Amino acid sequence: MEAELVLASSPTDAGISCWDLRSGTEHLRFRSCSSPAHGLTSVAGRFLASSQLRDSKSSSGSILYWSWNKPQPEVKSFPTEPINALASNCEGTYMVGGGVSGEIYLWEVATGRLLKKWHAHYRAVTCLVFSDDQSLLISGAEDGSVRVWSLLMIFDDQRREEAKYLYEYSFSEHTLKVTDVAAGYGGCNAIIVSSSEDRTCKVWSLSGGKLLRNIVFPSIIDAVVLDPGEHVFYAGGRDGKIYIAALNAQVNSSSNYGFHIIGSLSEHNKAITCLGLSMDGYLLVSGSEDGMVRVWDTRTRNIFRVFRHAKGPVNNVLVIRQPSHCNPRTSMNFQAFSSRRHVVLPSPLEKYSNSHDDNIDTKACINCQTYNNIADVPYISFQTMQNQIKELQQQGSSAATEMEMERLKLERKRSMQMVQQWKKMYENLHQFCVSELLDGNEHESASRHNIH
Repeated sequence: MEAELVLASSPTDAGISCWDLRSGTEHLRFRSCSSPAHGLTSVAGRFLASSQLRDSKSSSGSILYWSWNKPQPEVKSFPTEPINALASNCEGTYMVGGGVSGEIYLWEVATGRLLKKWHAHYRAVTCLVFSDDQSLLISGAEDGSVRVWSLLMIFDDQRREEAKYLYEYSFSEHTLKVTDVAAGYGGCNAIIVSSSEDRTCKVWSLSGGKLLRNIVFPSIIDAVVLDPGEHVFYAGGRDGKIYIAALNAQVNSSSNYGFHIIGSLSEHNKAITCLGLSMDGYLLVSGSEDGMVRVWDTRTRNIFRVFRHAKGPVNNVLVIRQPSHCNPRTSMNFQAFSSRRHVVLPSPLEKYSNSHDDNIDTKACINCQTYNNIADVPYISFQTMQNQIKELQQQGSSAATEMEMERLKLERKRSMQMVQQWKKMYENLHQFCVSELLDGNEHESASRHNIH
């Protein structure tokens, strides 16, 4: 079984904790990190990056890089504004950040160049996630909207000028701040789940751009994660419970929590702020304002392991493959081992876009492979990218398909119920007419008899 690491960070200056998911061994603790929610990311397993909460004395933001062999941040970047959400694609060639102004920034990791910037939302961006095929970027914001962006469109200036809207879809059914977004499998045909302070989670279809399901929870939901099989998703509430909501699993309409909610996990004393899943989906990791990180067995719904963060609440957890150069032994041995390796981190991220560089063809697509050296990451042509996206569009999401079938079955059931109602109404009307006719005949016969 491939080794996995759990990473946890805090909005207070408590650093980044790192543990082996299954053995519980603590690895190197990374210092000087005060991350916002969704502000921590692993860049293709090569290094860690985190946006930082704004210094009250500064109007700009900051993003820090840590290599695996040093506890202190080694690279500091200063974007034009504070960055909330931070994400990188699977190869670590691009990094995207969501600003407090609603802007989204897209950088090239190897060079630090700011490739694109666009106004994505009316208020601060709260979460960012790439689709599994890396062709789409999904963003959520304080304005209550969830928007889907095609990287093809972002990189193609001509298409951007011709398009009425830069986004592929804009979902605005949430009435309050979007707190998290999770994307399923299937690329452009996947489903996404969004959570909001309006106490709902909504399931969307990327193939049809429509709402598939709306689930109301007993508490505000701040974190969601999808089961790999897309049978259920987990939703972390501010009441300290992790709710289990059905996508394709059997639904018990008599649930204590509401329709489509089939159970819950409860051990945290305070709000659940973040969730993660192991690659096989059997271990669920939850972080909370109580400063604890708990690992749950999703099959038995029992606690598998508990980690304590250094201090303060936990607002980010990541579950990642253990990098090949990490030593799974104790943190002391890990430091001694990794200190012999010289890891060169990329340049800081640009604050402003270089107008000359904008003319360079940067249309690229990333295959989901891992490279030991950032300079080895390949780029492919825009045409090849387009062909790959078309191929990926042919792949469907089982969850989306099954949910569509469920919707059609429900419509069929309603239609059959309506047919039965009409049939019953017809029978009642027929019986009424026959009764009236017979009564009329009897009355007429009686009248004739009286005459005679």
